[in-house]
Amino acid sequence: MDSLKFTQSDFDVFDIDGLEARMELLISNIRPKLEYLGKHFTPTLSTFTGNEMFPHVAKHARRTINPPKDTWVAFANNKRGYKMLPHFQIGLWKTHVFVWFAVIYEAPNKAEYGKKLEQNIDHIMKTIPPHFVWSGDHMKHDATPMTDLNRDGLLQLFKRLYSVKKAEILCGIQIPRDQAVLMVEEEWLNTINDAFQHLIPLYRLT
Repeated sequence: MDSLKFTQSDFDVFDIDGLEARMELLISNIRPKLEYLGKHFTPTLSTFTGNEMFPHVAKHARRTINPPKDTWVAFANNKRGYKMLPHFQIGLWKTHVFVWFAVIYEAPNKAEYGKKLEQNIDHIMKTIPPHFVWSGDHMKHDATPMTDLNRDGLLQLFKRLYSVKKAEILCGIQIPRDQAVLMVEEEWLNTINDAFQHLIPLYRLT
């Protein structure tokens, strides 16, 4: 690998038409970097969380027609899977890199977690940095900056988690592609590490 961070050509993979053609480049260009990031940050997240964490690189194996619009490596304290558990992600769309803490709709305890978030909203508002973003759907690339969410806006996200069956909650950072490609490797890894540190309080609430 010439670089352990994402390049313009990595983001351009998502402009390739067709499942087979896009997957070929995704596997050859992007997946090795996700595998590296998985190995690099698994010990860090295990230390931060106090749980043994395992990396899971997205395989997109169930796709038969539509090519993936994003890809990622996820981290959870289960060797077999991550979707049913609170987890962390590093990944990219064609427009940006994301670093998430996520509880998605497969998680059986997400309703209880939504109520825990609601109970701890004042602490969350003090500890999550203003440049972090929130999302209620991991399938969509857009997210709402912390600075645009007042207390009521956050409460709506948290309430939705326990009142809507398909609701999700994600919090983290988004790095625009033009900014991400200019980062030197040390800055890139430090930025991800810093994001995970700030997201650990959300994980501990689970």
